[in-house]
Amino acid sequence: MMADGKAPENSMVPKRPMHHRRNFTGLTSKELDAEKAKWPKETVELWERLSKKEANDVETVQKSIVHHVTTTLARAAYNMDNFSAYQAVALSTRDRLISRWNETQGQLSKADPKRVYYLSLEFLLGRSMDNALLNMGLKGTYGKGVEQLGFNMEDVIESEVDAALGNGGLGRLAACYMDSLATLDYPAWGYGLRYNYGIFQQRIVDGYQTEYPDYWLNFDNPWELPRLDISIQISFGGHVQSIQDEYGVTRHNWIPAQSVQAIAYDVPIPGYDTENCNNIRLWRSKPTKTFDLTSFNEGNYEKSVEDATNAEKITSVLYPNDNTMAGKELRLKQQYFWTAASLHDIVRRFKKSRREWSDFPDQVAIQLNDTHPTLAIVELQRLLVDEEMLSWDDAWEIVTKTFAFTNHTVLPEAMEKWSVPMFEYLLPRHLQIIFDINLFFLQKVEKKFPNDRGLLNRMSIIEEAQPQQIRMAHLAVVGSHKVNGVAALHSNLIKTTIFKDFVDYYGEDKFVNKTNGITPRRWLHQANPKLSKLISDTLGSDKWLKDLSLLKKLTTKIDNAEFRKSWMAIKRHNKVRLAELIKIRCNVEVSPDALFDVQVKRIHEYKRQFMNILAVIHRYRTIKSMTASQKASVQPRVVIFGGKAAPGYYIAKLVIKLINSVAAVVNQDPAVGDLLKVVFIPDYNVSVAEVIVPASDISQHISTAGTEASGTSNMKFVLNGGLIIGTMDGANIEILEEIGEENIFIFGCLAHEVEDLRHAQRYRGVPMDPALQGVISAIEKGVFEDPKIFQPLISTLTVGKDFYLISADFASYIAANQAVDTAYKNQEEWSKKSIRCTANMGKFSSDRSVKEYADDIWGIKSYPIVDEGHM
Repeated sequence: MMADGKAPENSMVPKRPMHHRRNFTGLTSKELDAEKAKWPKETVELWERLSKKEANDVETVQKSIVHHVTTTLARAAYNMDNFSAYQAVALSTRDRLISRWNETQGQLSKADPKRVYYLSLEFLLGRSMDNALLNMGLKGTYGKGVEQLGFNMEDVIESEVDAALGNGGLGRLAACYMDSLATLDYPAWGYGLRYNYGIFQQRIVDGYQTEYPDYWLNFDNPWELPRLDISIQISFGGHVQSIQDEYGVTRHNWIPAQSVQAIAYDVPIPGYDTENCNNIRLWRSKPTKTFDLTSFNEGNYEKSVEDATNAEKITSVLYPNDNTMAGKELRLKQQYFWTAASLHDIVRRFKKSRREWSDFPDQVAIQLNDTHPTLAIVELQRLLVDEEMLSWDDAWEIVTKTFAFTNHTVLPEAMEKWSVPMFEYLLPRHLQIIFDINLFFLQKVEKKFPNDRGLLNRMSIIEEAQPQQIRMAHLAVVGSHKVNGVAALHSNLIKTTIFKDFVDYYGEDKFVNKTNGITPRRWLHQANPKLSKLISDTLGSDKWLKDLSLLKKLTTKIDNAEFRKSWMAIKRHNKVRLAELIKIRCNVEVSPDALFDVQVKRIHEYKRQFMNILAVIHRYRTIKSMTASQKASVQPRVVIFGGKAAPGYYIAKLVIKLINSVAAVVNQDPAVGDLLKVVFIPDYNVSVAEVIVPASDISQHISTAGTEASGTSNMKFVLNGGLIIGTMDGANIEILEEIGEENIFIFGCLAHEVEDLRHAQRYRGVPMDPALQGVISAIEKGVFEDPKIFQPLISTLTVGKDFYLISADFASYIAANQAVDTAYKNQEEWSKKSIRCTANMGKFSSDRSVKEYADDIWGIKSYPIVDEGHM
């Protein structure tokens, strides 16, 4: 070595590799090859040799598990429990998952195909380990390896805590779509928020829902990859400066008052039977300055951590209670934080390709899952106009070609709005852009439909209220090239109701239907493994898991008595498993030989859990009035409820109280015995659903016609051979078309009848259904606890004029339930109905849904990943 520290030219010491530095865009494929060329050949070969994937035989898997036990967890064989075993198995699984993830991201980075970015405020993933092992085809190997190490694989899987990243159908749909995108080899990323506490943990105290923090991150989450080096500054507040550039064009400069950091956490999403592994990037909020030492030294300890507390609130809880102004402000901050960080990341990835901005829609498709991410439209316009210096028209053309919007509701109260004063305080530049978008849009509407001021008021993004409100659904429609509903009825309703004026202006081509779907990998293969095996054995392969239409072949087995016997034996096995969960969770013993009647979903008036429990009371009173000989002919039934009410939704929480009060009476009444049991399973989540869904005999999807956009739980139940009772609403209609009306129990008014019925109830004094009146009288007499508690509920039927038409539908609902009882008594025919249900559910795969989105909205192609054998 020379004195100056340099090696002589003929030295055998290898040159040290060049150090890489991250930049805003990252490296292109050519730049990466150029960087690698600077490395000594021996170093490159060493890295390649040491980066080979681990084998997947049992012994190698066991070595991996033991390695993580002894080094990562610092434990030993004698110092282990099921949770420790879960951690080790999860880390071993993750190693293999990340290998696929690395290959996928590396190959896609080189190929640079068009990608879709799915923006969803919720991703209800459930447990990850079982799903990852099944999708990678490794569950058998790991199961054997874990068993030999002294643990039961099912106990290990049960130790995982559900990721608290969602609440209901919106989040589960996003999770199913991410699974299908990966399985079908589509280049895709999801973007969401990494909540510390999720929505809440639900406990039942004295019959009431009580909310507790759901801190699911008590331990390191093995299913996320912290990207602490990816930190994006997100700003709020301040003011806007207007300046003229050298060309005389007015430009706007946003001077924010405060900022926080968005830190990235990646969640790998493996496809089934493919090397492809997509990604969900979740953002966590952190302060730009974590600790104010000066304030601390001055004794002002609260101020020293004030910035950290305010910043971290943004991603603390899913759906902060918005009954207060502070809650509304936090929700708006949450939505902008998430969309701004995501747009920054998407733009960075695009810039890496060095393409012209006009190519942006050819490389990027962004899907808005409901109105929550609508601010992304405004943020992209701001980035293009203020930071990239594009003209307004050029930028807006790019924006509208990039975004597409999925609407999930027709309920007016669910249409998101933000007050203009609050918006101006938090996002002053964005408010200017929204007003400009609205002005230019309304000018075009006025040109097409002159002098129609009512039309302009209805279509305006700004609602003229006190104070003014920003209609986010209108903004989403105006800023997107496609708007889709999620079931045929829903898509038709949005065109004739909430978006009728926009259809008249844009034409029908902009508004399309994409009926929801579910992934059969999670909702049959994983949740119902015995039925999955029977189907694969019967069909001769498991190809149906990627082509659900193959289930149609099961219809050839309907008349096979042995097959029907096997089918129903699996159903009973699943009911025994659910009965055990009910005993543990609710301390109620139920018979698996009874009819299991299930309604599990978010608690809301339009979903009509209230009508269900009122009908249960009617059933209870009917049984009580019977003679012993009459009771002998009654079909025993276990009525199972589950779901969470929003913390500020008083009426929904009273429904939960009524269910539990009825259960307390019915379950202890010796005159009824096992003929009727009522159960409310607390803290309903994906893992609980995986036990409930396969055990259902009948499930209830009974929303007032025209109020449920689609529903996906109906699809899960029917796929698992459960029949449904429901209204002609959402996807129930399309399910009926597929499985046949003889295999579904339909009741109630139709969507086109709803407004007339509401009008009659409101103005013509329509009397309450007599059977329902008897039920209400029983509640008011105190049969189910102090009647004063339930007076607000009863008032929704009387003073509130029964907006959701419980009285109008009650008689047909009772009749439909009686038809269920009659049909269930004939178990041979019921088994045939059950098989027909599963066999005809091919349409409702999320694979079909995603392919329709890819072909008709996103314009993306599949890109299969090649196994190159690298870690």
